[in-house]
Amino acid sequence: MTVERFEIRTPEQLTIARRAVTACATRLNFGDVERTKLVTAASELGRNVLVHGAGGTMTISELQRAGRTGIELCFADQGPGIPDIGRAMQDGFTTARSLGLGLGGARRLVNEFEIVSEPGMGTKVTVIQWKRR
Repeated sequence: MTVERFEIRTPEQLTIARRAVTACATRLNFGDVERTKLVTAASELGRNVLVHGAGGTMTISELQRAGRTGIELCFADQGPGIPDIGRAMQDGFTTARSLGLGLGGARRLVNEFEIVSEPGMGTKVTVIQWKRR
């Protein structure tokens, strides 16, 4: 299993991390649509780490499970955390004067989505995209 870790503390580092997601999905022969969905989710979640978490990390892991190939992305920060995850997942909710589609949009783009956050301790979002057979 291949695992790569990227710091996300600047917009340039976010660009490098996003390119690594594209390269991994291409290497594993993901289709155009599933690759685009994963890269878009990575962009949204990486931006959240940068803007709301004051920087953090992204880890890419290639998965092989029950004959399936997938990519797991884990975004972690030690920012202020999210006091109300349910509310933060709702479309239109924003604390950064944006469209408020980041978390909910990312959840809709991937096959599996998990978020854990504790106020004052940070946030960890893990997503998985499975390659279609």
